[in-house]
Amino acid sequence: MADALLDPTTGGYTLTAGALTQDPARGLANAVYLRLMTPLGSYWADAALGSRLHELTRQKDLPRVAVLAKAYSEQALQPLLDDGRAQGIAVSTEQRHDGWLRLRVAVTDAGGREHIFAHTIKVM
Repeated sequence: MADALLDPTTGGYTLTAGALTQDPARGLANAVYLRLMTPLGSYWADAALGSRLHELTRQKDLPRVAVLAKAYSEQALQPLLDDGRAQGIAVSTEQRHDGWLRLRVAVTDAGGREHIFAHTIKVM
């Protein structure tokens, strides 16, 4: 059975016709979400899980913030490559200049299939 899919917008479970939606990426969607949205060091079971993206919420919406977001995302997702769940990860950023920074994360799973995930980060 696949993991129930987490909605990156709300952080809650995704429902389809009142039932939990299964993660089409067989757990990778949730793994990406948790690694990006959990503040690094805050998860009790694994201090290495998470990212530093939460540090950017009070940063000004400048180009250097997009560079930091990309680096922080790549660091947070590295364990997926290390444990063999992913063959490749590519992160790109889009500055919207409306207080939000969009992350586009392309993950190539162990079977060679590419999955695209979108996350937004609040900036000032």
